[in-house]
Amino acid sequence: MNFIEILLSEKLKNRNPMLDLWGADRKVLQMACQDLANYLKVHLGLIGEEVSDYKLVEKLEELYREEPAELEEFIDVWAGVWLKKWLERVKLLIGEDGSRKWCTLSQKISKAEPIWRSLSNRKEMQEAVISALIRNGEICGTAVLSENLLKLELSENWEKYSDEVERIIKVVSNAMRRAREMARSKGPLIFVKIDKGFYSNDKI
Repeated sequence: MNFIEILLSEKLKNRNPMLDLWGADRKVLQMACQDLANYLKVHLGLIGEEVSDYKLVEKLEELYREEPAELEEFIDVWAGVWLKKWLERVKLLIGEDGSRKWCTLSQKISKAEPIWRSLSNRKEMQEAVISALIRNGEICGTAVLSENLLKLELSENWEKYSDEVERIIKVVSNAMRRAREMARSKGPLIFVKIDKGFYSNDKI
């Protein structure tokens, strides 16, 4: 998806010239590309397919050959919506800002990491939650939000069920419900912790 990455970077840069997408803000571009891929997979009916990434690239290359102006216009509009969501959903935590709430969530997510890594079908589980987020209008940070929602469910409810199939069904179902509720909420959902020294005078 290199050509899409370049096209998306141009559209994001046009809307916010301060972004250094190939330097300091590279993570912004990486997340936008992942979110665009997830969005397209959901709306092209590719979620859950084994070779969804390959089929998506094929579809985009076909559109780029046959309808380049239409594809470019779509990416421009999508980039504008995504950037608005980014500004709403991502909050930088500087120093100790919000550290207590952040630590509590981090501990729960970390607790579930070994269970998450042991699940052979975690990709399918995550795609189900990604689909719930996107179908309810949440298009920013879908990969990280879906994984964190599943890990929160694993940390809180995994031990409640003895049968593994029942566990997975309940965890995915609850995570999808949380995803729908989250999509209807306002304010930041993704917190990025930054060293306070990064903003000190000697860094400017």
